[in-house]
Amino acid sequence: MHRVMTPKERAVAALELRTPDYVPHFELEFQLAPEMFGRDLLPESLVGDNLAKLTAKEKERELRATAEFILSVYTALEYSIIPGPYGLPEAESYQLQRYLRELMGDDRMIGFHGDGTFAIPDGNGIYELAYAMTDDPDSVKAQAEKMADEAIERNKRRQAAGVDVLLLCSDYCFNSGPFISPDMFREFIQPYLARIIEAARKDGLYTIKHTDGNIMPIIDQLVECRPHALHSLDPMAGVDIQEVKRQYGRQVCLCGNVHCAAMQTGTDEEVIASAEYALTHGKPGGGYIFCTSNIPFKGMPPERYRMILEIWKRRRAY
Repeated sequence: MHRVMTPKERAVAALELRTPDYVPHFELEFQLAPEMFGRDLLPESLVGDNLAKLTAKEKERELRATAEFILSVYTALEYSIIPGPYGLPEAESYQLQRYLRELMGDDRMIGFHGDGTFAIPDGNGIYELAYAMTDDPDSVKAQAEKMADEAIERNKRRQAAGVDVLLLCSDYCFNSGPFISPDMFREFIQPYLARIIEAARKDGLYTIKHTDGNIMPIIDQLVECRPHALHSLDPMAGVDIQEVKRQYGRQVCLCGNVHCAAMQTGTDEEVIASAEYALTHGKPGGGYIFCTSNIPFKGMPPERYRMILEIWKRRRAY
């Protein structure tokens, strides 16, 4: 009989392309805490201007209580990786992560954003970046190098605060494909993503590369960067976890890919079919972490999230 693994051991096994006792689970972020657990993960006392009004003792008390609540939520959801928490200034965020580590020991992993590459710009920024890549590519590369260096240094500080997993969340793709051509991606983004991942591996950190959209035109480049995992294998953009598993399942762990749009507006049958499809094709041979194709976001019916968790529990054992 196999020994029952800890949540962290399950995640590490999957990230290292091994087969755990059962499929681990986590999300990049969890926004349904008010509906499912009665309050936001961060209390109002730690949000915005309220934080500055706290004394040092009050801040310490609030951060410790918040760490206890966050751990209770993610323990109830059986996450192997605790994401974030997000929304705090850097110093308070580090302290909260330290408290989480003190409370849970080495039982689970802690994940936090760690990317430092160009992502899809907002508004007119996409045109400005495109013009700069054409007119002054050397300055764009210099900026990309500076961003990567800064990310690597931030990630070292995160690791010192207890982070085990970097969630590399720069989005590169629309549903139709990447926001720049594959050739431009190789020139302006791929080398710098590879540097961030290489530095993380050298420091003993795990990496999960997230991007929504149709990644298929650049998936070879993403895999070449050697992240431990890819997230989210977006079904809304036509990314098929069965095909990705067939082509890349021996090179990189896969995270996903339950259809978030179906979870919000589809039928129960569509949600069930998507969750079962993800498990059917992601699970075999290990190297798979169950999650949605984005996050459980505000506005998603919580009963739909509970539904996919029940499917996961029924089918997670190897």
